[in-house]
Parts: sequence; C-alpha cells; structure tokens
Amino acid sequence: MPLTVDALLAHRDLRLTLVAGAAGRERVVTAAHVSELARPGEWLHGGELLMTAGVVLPVDPDSCRDYVQDVVDGGAAALAFGVGHGQPHREPPGGLVAAAEEAGLPLLVVPDEVPFIAVTKAVFAALAAEDRRALEHTIEVQRKLTVAATSGAGPTGILKVWQAATGRAAVVTDLLGRELAAVGPTAPALLAAGRTVLDEVAARGLLGSAAVEVDGLAVGVQPIGAKRLRGHLLLARPDRPSTLDAALVSLLTLELERRHLADEPRRRAGTEAMTRLAAGLPEDQAGPVLAAFGLTAPRIRGVAVLARPREADELAADLALVLPGGLVRCAADTVEALAAAEVDLTALLDRFAPARAAGIGAAVHPGAVAVSLRQARALLPSSERLGRPAEAGEHSTSRLLLSLGPPELLASFADTALAPIDAADPKGQLLPTLRAWLDANAAWDTTAQTLGVHRHTVRNRIDRVEALTGRDLTTAPARYELWLALEARDALAYAHSTA
Repeated sequence: MPLTVDALLAHRDLRLTLVAGAAGRERVVTAAHVSELARPGEWLHGGELLMTAGVVLPVDPDSCRDYVQDVVDGGAAALAFGVGHGQPHREPPGGLVAAAEEAGLPLLVVPDEVPFIAVTKAVFAALAAEDRRALEHTIEVQRKLTVAATSGAGPTGILKVWQAATGRAAVVTDLLGRELAAVGPTAPALLAAGRTVLDEVAARGLLGSAAVEVDGLAVGVQPIGAKRLRGHLLLARPDRPSTLDAALVSLLTLELERRHLADEPRRRAGTEAMTRLAAGLPEDQAGPVLAAFGLTAPRIRGVAVLARPREADELAADLALVLPGGLVRCAADTVEALAAAEVDLTALLDRFAPARAAGIGAAVHPGAVAVSLRQARALLPSSERLGRPAEAGEHSTSRLLLSLGPPELLASFADTALAPIDAADPKGQLLPTLRAWLDANAAWDTTAQTLGVHRHTVRNRIDRVEALTGRDLTTAPARYELWLALEARDALAYAHSTA
C-alpha cells in the first residue's frame, strides 16, 4: 500500500500529531524534504512531506495564508512543523493552523525530541519497503501468469489470472478488432472505447500504441506480436505505472504466436484447396470444397495481391486469419485468396496490404471461382498503374480500361460525342434515356418500363438524340460510339470516386 499521511501518524517512533487538515489524511507521501524558504513551492515536485521549523515564517494570518497556498500550489502532501527547545516556535502559529485547515493541507507537529532526519529516514524506509512489496507482488503475479500461459489455458486463462491479481479489466482482440478474450465487468466498455483508436493503432503495426479516455474510462492499447502484428491488448489504465503490463503483453504474444503456428496445418489445407479450385472444379465439386472451409455464400470473389520481397508468406497468413474461410495461397510473390462477395475486400486490402498492387475478380458462383481468380491476377498491372486495387465488375471492366488513359483525352472524346446533347437538354433527360436504351439493347418497351415513361416518349427522345448527334442509331457502330462516350464519362467519375 502507498505511504499515506495517516500511516506516518501511526508511526510510533515519530510521535507526530495532526493539528489541521484532517481531511487529507489519505494523501500519498512520495518523499520528505526540509526547507526554511519563505516560498518553497517552486522547489517541490509534488507528494512531499515538507518539514520546516518556521525560521523565516511571519506569524500574521495573511502571511501564513500565503505560505500555505504556496506549499499547496507546489503539490506537497503535508506540512510538518518542528517545535520545542531551541526552535523558533514552541507550537505552530495560530495563523498557520487556521490557514492549513482552510486549505485542507494536513499540518503535522514534530516534537522536540524527534529530529527532521528521523522523519526523513522513516519516510524513505517506508517507501523502500513499499517498493520491495511491489517487486515481490510483481514477481508473484508474473509467476502465476507464466503458469497460466504454460498450462494451455489460452488468452482467457491468462486474463483471469491477471484480473484476480490486479483487479483490472482487459480485452484481447484479433487483427480485425474482434474479441478473443475478456475479463472484468468493464470489459465491454473497454472494448468499445479501444475500438475508437484500433484502426489508427493497427496501421502502425508493432510500433503502434495509444491511450484514450471515453466517458471517464481510461484505456491503454498495446500491440501483440513478435515479428508481425497478431492482435491488440486493451487494458484499463492503472492509477500508478505498472511493470506488469509489459509482462502480460509478452505472455500474450507467446500465446498468439503459438496459435498462429498451430493453425499452419489448416493453412496448408487451404492452400491445397485453393490449388484445386484455381485449376477449375465443376459446380458439384467446388461447392463442397468451399463449404468445408466455411464459405457457403452463393457468390465468391477472387483476389490477388502482389507482395513485397520476402513478404508473401506472412501476408498470406494475415489474410488467412482475417478472411472468413481462410482460403489463401502463395504463388511466387503473388498472394491469392477467395472471399464471399459481401466481404469488403477493398477495406481489408487497404488495412492489411496497403500500397500494394491488388486485383479483385468478379463475384461468381462456386463453379467459376477459377475465372474470378484469373481476372484478379490479370488486373494486377492495372492496379500498379492506378495506384489502388483494380476491381472487375459487371460494368466496371470497360471503365477500368478507359481510366488507364489520360483523363483529359477521355473528357475530350466524351464531350465531342455528347456535347450536342448536353447543350440541347437542360433538364437532363436525353442522356439517361440513351443509357437505359443502350443497356436494354434498344428495346423500347424495356426502356420505357425502366424509366417509368411511355414507349413513345422513349422513341421521341432517341429520335432527338439522332438529330442532335447526326448518327443513325439503327447501326451498331453509331450505338457503340455513343455507348463508349457514356462509359468514358462513367470512367472519369469512377476514377475520381476511388482516387
């Protein structure tokens, strides 16, 4: 327990008495210091038992009040006043007692037979004993944590020992911030508070840590991992610094690294399954293979990432951990994976493979995942050119190819073909009608139904487009040119939205 003013008063050899400031009996004393300065506050660091005989202390109430305020501002835990034979005072001045009581500063009287050096020795002996008890406690808790870690209790078992020994809540998360283990009644609030900074901390890898306070709850976030980030530890911040935090992080690092190694057989099985799927399996075989790894979604997407030198294996392991199903393999410096269509692959790549070329194939049925993987690999050069993941989709492939050209050239081409329509259509009805009509393969009824207008309205608008552009839209080349101009504009908007 920390050394308090009350503990000093209980020290029989010192025979101290409290004459003012009883409300501060529980203040923590961190040092002892003697000063006969009229204004000692600037020489204090905070937490001191300040001792004085009042050699230069004026006894008038205002001066005593100023002196006490200076001591309080310096952060002193208490004031000890020496009295007796050979001292300037036989008892504390009344003004000093009143000022200390008013300020809530504990005022202790040191009797004549007790020298200040005895008080100083007693304070530092008590502090040394407290340090020794803290060290013994730390060693004992570390031993218990080590036993839990080596007994196979997992993160939950380690955290239970931690919470029993320290009373502090703790949460362990994986790379995506998902809870792996938690202890303590405030663990849910701890996780909610920590998640406000997890993405920012994770972006800095093993060098990232943070402290955040949310709704009065102080939370420390520490990375877990040896060579690569494996997760995070969220801890309720202690009132005093603790060396136990580092011990807990080390043991959790060993635990998560051990789990990572234990998952190696499953990762190898996933690699073998990926090889079979990439070679092409019929629907009745591909579905069960995917289902064996938990991928039962009706639509699957392939993804390919160009890893940095000597990074492919670790990047593959990270993606296997965060992607549902964990179907990942390495092919030289390229990491390939399969994921359900609803997974936000762009966000995952931005977090776990930033600034790396990546291709995302189209969402396909299980029997066509080989096609999606080939698309993803084929998009890697485009991704390098664009500086972002390149994604294949129902309409985006042509836009992607168009976006590889200079933007000013695309804009010039599109304006050349579509400017006459822009100028004559302030309400903006003709271009949407033209797009819908081309997408419907020039079917009048389908276009009218899509736009919610009469088929004659569609005919009239298309006739007007023909008149404005001078193109015969009954011919394929004319339709294709206008469709390409519309795609060019969409490509410019697409490139701008993903820049």
